[in-house]
Amino acid sequence: MSRDHDGGEAVFRWPIRVYYEDTDAGGVVYHANYLKFFERARCEMLRAWGFELDKLREREDLLFVVRAVEMDFLRPAKFNELLCVTTAIEQAKAASLVFKQTVWRGDEALCRAKVKVACLAAAAFRPKPLPDSLLRCLRGD
Repeated sequence: MSRDHDGGEAVFRWPIRVYYEDTDAGGVVYHANYLKFFERARCEMLRAWGFELDKLREREDLLFVVRAVEMDFLRPAKFNELLCVTTAIEQAKAASLVFKQTVWRGDEALCRAKVKVACLAAAAFRPKPLPDSLLRCLRGD
């Protein structure tokens, strides 16, 4: 896992191994499982930057919920392959985020996604601004 700059934007990389449970009868990753890969990478990115989701809920009354996902399936991933999920912040507003994510096999992009996430107060399920420290981190300030 790393945070580095690729073309001017911060990119987080997270390795993913394809397990048998991730595949369909043909031995390729079942399309819905890419959502799991993307979710794990977003969570690990926040963890790597010092923000634990359970602590944000407990201390800040903050939840993240997926509002929309656009995905493009480019190539199949197969059982036992070691992949890499990249995650970058495309947009960070006061109470919402847009992530650009890609699953890679080496230099080959397999699946791309744009994930829109809303920030909500855990107790009320109403929009809530991100803490300043997290917003600054996500914006790269």
